[in-house]
Amino acid sequence: MSDSNISDFTNPSTFILLGIPGLEAAHIWISIPFCAMYIIAMLGNFTILFIREPSLHGPMFYFLCMLAINDLVLSTSTLPKMLSIFWFNSREISFSACLTQMYFIHCFSTMESGILVAMAFDRYVAICHPLRHSTILTNSVVVKIGLAVALRSGILTLPYPFLARRWPYCRTNIIPHSYCGHIAVINLACADSCISSYYGLFYLLSVIGMDIFFISVSYTQILRAIFRLPTKDARLKTFGTCVSHLCAILALYIPDLFSSLTQRFGRNVPVHLRVLIASVYRLVPPVLHPIIYGVRTKQIRDRLLQLFTHKET
Repeated sequence: MSDSNISDFTNPSTFILLGIPGLEAAHIWISIPFCAMYIIAMLGNFTILFIREPSLHGPMFYFLCMLAINDLVLSTSTLPKMLSIFWFNSREISFSACLTQMYFIHCFSTMESGILVAMAFDRYVAICHPLRHSTILTNSVVVKIGLAVALRSGILTLPYPFLARRWPYCRTNIIPHSYCGHIAVINLACADSCISSYYGLFYLLSVIGMDIFFISVSYTQILRAIFRLPTKDARLKTFGTCVSHLCAILALYIPDLFSSLTQRFGRNVPVHLRVLIASVYRLVPPVLHPIIYGVRTKQIRDRLLQLFTHKET
């Protein structure tokens, strides 16, 4: 299909992804850190999944495995196509593949937020009700929480591709982005796509807003319990069990908030900078999560040391 800005179709067979608009000449150089981050994310998350350590078989580790699987799917939904644009100038993506990518990106981003809420609940029970932790968060409860998180994400994300499919696209088939995000696609529609915009706002407030609320409530209760502990050492030790989770929260929500604000309101921010920020954001949590938990979780750290020392001997 031609790269012309004006097309005569209303239901495109393909879209054209530009990658990082304005930085096409630097795509090869940009691909180097992206490829390195993707490799780190894959190796780190697969390592979390394949660690075999009996002491790690508990709710928090099960949630961490869910997070690792989620990060693998999320990064693989965007990076291979992104790298094919950078390396081979392979910009075409079919209409159906574009909507599928859109669904996977938003579905698994929401699932990641839900898993962090489940982790916050685990920390709340472990600190505020330690004697009941094993009876409250049984294996069956953990499975039910995981299914609830997956179903919520899958169902609430469905309107994105269905609404995007119904709009006519008669202006252009060129997406000035490196992947098929919801906003980037509906901005090409030549009909009134307010329903998609309103649903996107509802989605953001009802899902992310509610998740942040529940995490805040959990940590309010956790901090109250910590401050009631008798000694400073006990308070620091107890709070230390939450540091990894807090870092994971910051790794997700701060780049997400910054990316969302620049996409929606950063009209004065150069397009290439907005797209670059949004593209990097998709890799930040998958890269940081295994590093955060690998450094902060003693059992994981010790198990990795055992594996490497065993190989050396």
